[in-house]
Amino acid sequence: MTMSVGWYLRRLSRMGPQEVAGRVADTVRRRRWRATPPDCPNVTGARFTAVLPAGTIAAVPPDAAKRLVAEADLLMDGHAEFFGVVRDDLADPDWWFDPKTGRRAPEGYAFDVPYRSEDAVGDIKQIWEPSRHQYLTQLAAAYALTGDERYAERVAEHLRSWWEANPPLRGVHWLSGIELGIRLMSWVWVRRLLEGWPGAAALFEDNPVARNQIWHHQRWLAAFPSRGSSANNHVIAEDAGQLAAACAFDWFPESARWRTGALRSLERQLRANTYLSGLNRELATEYHGLVLELGLAALAEADAAGVQVPATVRLVLLRMTDALAAVVDNRLRPPRQGDADDGHGLIVDGAGTDRWASLLATGDAVFGRLDWWPTVTGTDVRTPLLAALIKPAEPSVTRPASRPTHFADAGMTILRGPEEIWVRCDGGPHGFLSIAAHAHADALSVEVRHDGVDVLADPGTYCYHGQPEWRQYFRSTLGHNTLQLDGADQSVSGGPFLWTRHAQSRVLTAEGARWSAEHDGYQGSVHRRQVQLAADEQELRIVDEVDGPRREARLAFHLGPAITAELAGNQARLTWTRDGEDRSAVLDLPAQLSWQAHRGETEPPLGWYSEGFGRKEPATTLIGTGTTDGTEGFTTVLGFRG
Repeated sequence: MTMSVGWYLRRLSRMGPQEVAGRVADTVRRRRWRATPPDCPNVTGARFTAVLPAGTIAAVPPDAAKRLVAEADLLMDGHAEFFGVVRDDLADPDWWFDPKTGRRAPEGYAFDVPYRSEDAVGDIKQIWEPSRHQYLTQLAAAYALTGDERYAERVAEHLRSWWEANPPLRGVHWLSGIELGIRLMSWVWVRRLLEGWPGAAALFEDNPVARNQIWHHQRWLAAFPSRGSSANNHVIAEDAGQLAAACAFDWFPESARWRTGALRSLERQLRANTYLSGLNRELATEYHGLVLELGLAALAEADAAGVQVPATVRLVLLRMTDALAAVVDNRLRPPRQGDADDGHGLIVDGAGTDRWASLLATGDAVFGRLDWWPTVTGTDVRTPLLAALIKPAEPSVTRPASRPTHFADAGMTILRGPEEIWVRCDGGPHGFLSIAAHAHADALSVEVRHDGVDVLADPGTYCYHGQPEWRQYFRSTLGHNTLQLDGADQSVSGGPFLWTRHAQSRVLTAEGARWSAEHDGYQGSVHRRQVQLAADEQELRIVDEVDGPRREARLAFHLGPAITAELAGNQARLTWTRDGEDRSAVLDLPAQLSWQAHRGETEPPLGWYSEGFGRKEPATTLIGTGTTDGTEGFTTVLGFRG
């Protein structure tokens, strides 16, 4: 996907003068670096002291260790999966190859690589992901747990291979700050987890190639921070990686300056990226998880190095953890809202480890759980490692005495009923910053689960680059459980990560089991929705009203992939199985609309569910078509006693 001149003009229109000036300065600096690349200073006597406290590895639960070692053995055999693409070449990877398209990224000066063009580069996510080196932190953790030097030797082999293939400022891996930041975080943990292996010092602090790479990564991050309308989760990753490296690899004349600048920026950006309620301002749950992971990992590095951390850093991370505990369902699944690309801040666990349970376990270890928190029964490797480095501190604020259900600043309300009925209602802002990069056109959408099973589902994300028709579908209004008028999205897209007009939503009621909100995304009309959960009847009632002239309407309800639907007229009987038990519900749909079921259609896309980035599967979508008349609303009733 290449960007047109029109896209660049639309993107420019979302920037302020300060951001424009900063980007001009970045362009000048890139040209100067092309002509005279900066040199890494010579350093002597470098030592690595940011080791784990004694006894930390022994605190890892045996079942978590077993999962990790099983994952590490697969990696040793060269097997891995990235975004739905299974790879068998990880024993000796080609760092610039995309197995999805079969293309290899071009060589040359980093800032000349057209990474947005799949024709020229391939799927950039497929190329970048292995080079975050998070699979190497898994191998290093396997060494720490077992003492088996095969894991350490493989890590060393791959790091040396990567450093040789990717000299500073050459190629696709020197393009994006989030990639450099996460890679630095991985290298810090690789070195920490290899402590005790005889070759660790020779691989890192005594290796001029490693020192050169670490210095250039930090120099790059200091020079090219994400700015203005792009200062979302990317800047958190950049700051966290910079802080981690400047603390753990404190070997350079610039280390103290880099550390101070990264900590100052991290504190400011964590506050800017997080509502006071604790929810991430991008309103994309996966990025809430990413930012929380990065923040906790950065805090661990600062505490391990004895660096004074502003109290607001801990406060934001505490609020984020409490907010996560508040919004998950009974199976510890959070909302599926906005973009999701399966990004992690630090991976030291094997397959089958619950990401959200792991974060809550870490929150419990670092901040202490509240009485209303859900119970976490799973185990993980990461929690005892982070908890061993983070210094305990008493929270400086009063935490919620009971489980919050309405997050006014984020416009999110969670309704809960018997039989583990969970409902998310969306009346919040359209994303974060002027471009709202990771937002979807999902105003007033609902998401409904029964005992953790998606009944009315948010379909997810699926892709970012290279497949514009799929990118458009998964972020469209029709791709969510809400009302579309005249075939248009509520907010106007200017590109795959750009919205040029944002629907404005307003929550009207959020009391008990009742919620209502409205938005102005359809010019000349206002869409208003009411949601009522009748707990005693296990029934959810949704009423959609439109104030304005008569318009063509399409009302969408996306069912989860586990749901089988039998549509007869305006009634759908839903069935599914949970833990071997057959379950059912009845969806009574508005009779004024003509209803059809769609599943796995491609021209155009309709009836799909994406469990994770790069993966999609057919799922049933019910679409009702008709017109609004301004007098009668559309009433939908979902009953779980059908």
